[in-house]
Amino acid sequence: MSNQINLFPGIPSTPNLRDMGGHTAQDGRQTRSGLLYRSEQLGRITEAELPALEKLGLKKIYDLRTEAERALLADQIPPGAEAVVVDVLADEGQAGPAQLLHLLADPQQAHEKLGDGKAAQIFVASYRQLISLPSARTGFAQMFNELADPSNLPALFHCTTGKDRTGWAAAALLTLCGVPEQEVMADYLLSNDFILPEYQAMIDKYVAVGVEKEILLSILGVRREYLEAAFGEMRDQFGDIEGYFGEGLGIDAAGQRALRERFITSDT
Repeated sequence: MSNQINLFPGIPSTPNLRDMGGHTAQDGRQTRSGLLYRSEQLGRITEAELPALEKLGLKKIYDLRTEAERALLADQIPPGAEAVVVDVLADEGQAGPAQLLHLLADPQQAHEKLGDGKAAQIFVASYRQLISLPSARTGFAQMFNELADPSNLPALFHCTTGKDRTGWAAAALLTLCGVPEQEVMADYLLSNDFILPEYQAMIDKYVAVGVEKEILLSILGVRREYLEAAFGEMRDQFGDIEGYFGEGLGIDAAGQRALRERFITSDT
């Protein structure tokens, strides 16, 4: 990222809330700041923090969570913003990564079902589903189509912790905008810096009763191989990022060009 100034709104209850601007894009240009934000859920925003969220001027908030996740903690929607439900995992059922935490209550069960790399394998499979599930393709298509329309901006998209579903959406858009692969990966891995400190007490608690730390980090954080799995599935099915947006999401060349023009600065 070439410029991180003012790209982190700094709202304590949403440590993974960040501006999508400031990345090196096509022809040495940058992704625009102040237009699009990525985040975790907004249900813990306090009354004291609301002015900082309102200051972003959001018009649309895209909620990528499942119905069950939304029922557990509803978003705080600032005045002037419209909530848009985009359940990209609607077709996954109840066997996804979001259901893994209950296994941690029993260290032996956690080891049997999640140890020896099994937790990471579950996430790798889930990231591939972010490309292949019909609900994911439909949901991401809706969101990206709407993001090309300036009347919907500024906007924010989020899931529960802002790392997996949100991580893929951010990586896909940055890649479409010509952000180099290494920078896309670095941005994705930043979630560890913002999220894992928030979970440290939980990690310590489970480690103290015998749950392997590697299992916890695989579930609560992000790993390079997760995003690599999504890109691998994308290449297997659609060839490249343009093929994914075109064939996978139904966004033609003109629509892709509109997205680039919307989110990349006009000059260097």
